[in-house]
Amino acid sequence: MLPKQEELLAEFGVSPPSLREALRILETEGLVTVQRGNVGGAVVHTPQASKAAYMLGLVLQSRGATLADLVKAMLSLEPACAAECALRPDRHMTVLPQLRKVMDHGLAVIDDAEAFIVAAREFHVVLVANCGNATMSLMVGTLEALWSAQVGSLVKDPEAQGSFSDRAIRQSLADEHERIYRMIAEGDARGAEQATRDHYGAHQGERKYDVRMDSIVNAAVMSN
Repeated sequence: MLPKQEELLAEFGVSPPSLREALRILETEGLVTVQRGNVGGAVVHTPQASKAAYMLGLVLQSRGATLADLVKAMLSLEPACAAECALRPDRHMTVLPQLRKVMDHGLAVIDDAEAFIVAAREFHVVLVANCGNATMSLMVGTLEALWSAQVGSLVKDPEAQGSFSDRAIRQSLADEHERIYRMIAEGDARGAEQATRDHYGAHQGERKYDVRMDSIVNAAVMSN
């Protein structure tokens, strides 16, 4: 909790309207939650990666970036995260158990296109989040968050699923995830990087690039 309003006013020597505006800005940025009433006050929150993704989405939108731009950036950056996962000496205790969990869940729901696509997307989120490099996790994770918001907004539309509605395609996707997993398990950084790059390249035709960036930003807002 932040100190009470009277204490903040005395400490910073500002007027009540200035203090209220400062708290409003912090609340808009997701850094505090202002509780009103007799037990009111401001509760401090740590900065959230989802907020960074939302802001990045706004900037990309203002610059006319497309969904194809987003995927191209992920194709360049996510393989490096896979390589970092393979280089982690503790990968058998950190990265691999989490990847295996989402992979097993994906196989369990492989007959359900909607559920499988969500599980398959989670594989990439987990991979990036556990690469062991905090800067890469945040930077690439913001792109993953935008793409995940896009997937979440379209996954319930059978037409948007493309050929992923075909079980054989879903199985090939699972097999590719297994290859990435195996390269990481073996500590083969170059192999993990190439397997991830091949994985993205193999399904370029399945990706929907006709979605506007503002739709992705709106989806990111809803996911928060």
